[in-house]
Amino acid sequence: MSLHPLATQLQFTRSEFMRGIRGVTDTDARKRLSPMNCISWNVGHLAWQEQKYFLFYPQGSLLFPEIHKAFAYGAPASTPPLPEVLAAWREITAAVDPWLEALTTEILLEHVQKKDDMPIYGNMLQRVIYHYWYHNGENQAIRQMLGHTKLPVFVGSIDTKAPYSAQ
Repeated sequence: MSLHPLATQLQFTRSEFMRGIRGVTDTDARKRLSPMNCISWNVGHLAWQEQKYFLFYPQGSLLFPEIHKAFAYGAPASTPPLPEVLAAWREITAAVDPWLEALTTEILLEHVQKKDDMPIYGNMLQRVIYHYWYHNGENQAIRQMLGHTKLPVFVGSIDTKAPYSAQ
């Protein structure tokens, strides 16, 4: 069974987000150029969103309560160690992958927690994808301001890794 096209897009987006921070040191990842958050906080923030949307809502799982608290929307700025947030991000996304692999259009049309006033999973999946791209751009701006050179440009191998699918 192949992945739902939106799941493929999320996996590609994750890989582009990681490509965008490849080679960033812990020291640089923790530098905060106010009012922006630092790169390591952005990693933790996206881990928070995936954990909340794809583990907690559909499965009731909260692997990292500290991620849920420290990196939620509106949480105070912090400068966490990059290795720690990357490890949590990797564990969370690995735990999310089986849910992504089981996605169907029917699931994506379901309301979160079966409440009609909650968004549907498809909208939440799109929100996460767009949220990654927002922070990917922000991270590239931070890297430019820190004087990094030879940064990734535009979108990577979308034609081979996440081509359009009419499915």
